[in-house]
Amino acid sequence: MAFASVNTVATKYWHQLEDGRIQCDVCPRHCKLREGQRGLCFVRACEDNQVVLTSYGRSSGFCVDPIEKKPLNHFHPGTPVLSFGTAGCNLACKFCQNWDMSKSREMDTLADRASPEQLIIAAKSLGCRSIAYTYNDPVIFMEYALDVAQACRENDIFSVAVTAGYICKEPRVEFYQGVDAANVDLKGFTERFYKKICGGQLEAVLDTLKYLKDETNVWFEITNLLIPDENDSDAEIHQMSEWIMENLGPFIPVHFTAFHPDWKMLDKPRTPAETLTRARSIAISEGLHYVYTGNVFDVKGESTYCHQCGAMLIERNWYVLGYWGLDDQGCCASCGTPLAGFFEPRPGIWGARRLPVRMVS
Repeated sequence: MAFASVNTVATKYWHQLEDGRIQCDVCPRHCKLREGQRGLCFVRACEDNQVVLTSYGRSSGFCVDPIEKKPLNHFHPGTPVLSFGTAGCNLACKFCQNWDMSKSREMDTLADRASPEQLIIAAKSLGCRSIAYTYNDPVIFMEYALDVAQACRENDIFSVAVTAGYICKEPRVEFYQGVDAANVDLKGFTERFYKKICGGQLEAVLDTLKYLKDETNVWFEITNLLIPDENDSDAEIHQMSEWIMENLGPFIPVHFTAFHPDWKMLDKPRTPAETLTRARSIAISEGLHYVYTGNVFDVKGESTYCHQCGAMLIERNWYVLGYWGLDDQGCCASCGTPLAGFFEPRPGIWGARRLPVRMVS
């Protein structure tokens, strides 16, 4: 069967219930489906008494981004990454900033397509160091993402997942075996926030973060979108930073990013820049070494500093790199302290460019 006609593929993380329904076991939602029904994620459905993925090889669009936009500040800085997503999501965040894709219930959203082999060819021709599964959560299209990841491994290209970490234990093992780096969106630090605003559970995400730290070699960073009067209190930021220190250690980069009104949360104001600066100061005071601000202009908050001597190591102005204070081994040029992460001998020069890529043609 030609690739162009293959959109629906069988999956393996599901089981049949006594009442005849099929339960999807990919994420903690455990959607229970009858024939013809789709899960909340929209792209996993019950067909022929099994759960299938209906969006294999299809995408809402392909684009070359700076790796810092994922955001990943300690994974081959300055290099381009070929990014794509599909439709749907397994969370229901009221503030979703990619809602046109993640909340889509129309297959017409998936206007482009590419096989894993075609993605490798595109990445190589465009000079991309990595391929990223992003815009919506790759957990829900993991079969496609894992095939792309395998092709990446065979062709010396890195595989990057931008995810909310909302995945069950068994599929989590297989999923992260194919991933080189991840940014995990830790949306808040209370069960109230996850239940009320996201329709999920905090504990499941914390379990994924501990799994990544304790049982994988995946490089990962954390993003926390701060929403005024929802998850931006000093107490919550202190609590989250303490948890990260205790369970993940001081070397995991944390990004505090600014909210803007979107989707079903249009009544909230944009996050003030001073809120991000305050959150960064709190996290640093708790012992975290690499804390960043995002979605605002803040060279100091975007840049990387040596945790030992305080010297600037990587200057950033939005996604453009400036001063580079690392030696060829990824260590501070001033005091020799290694910087946690993965670095090229020289910084990449992709900058802030965003290059849409059309694959069908």
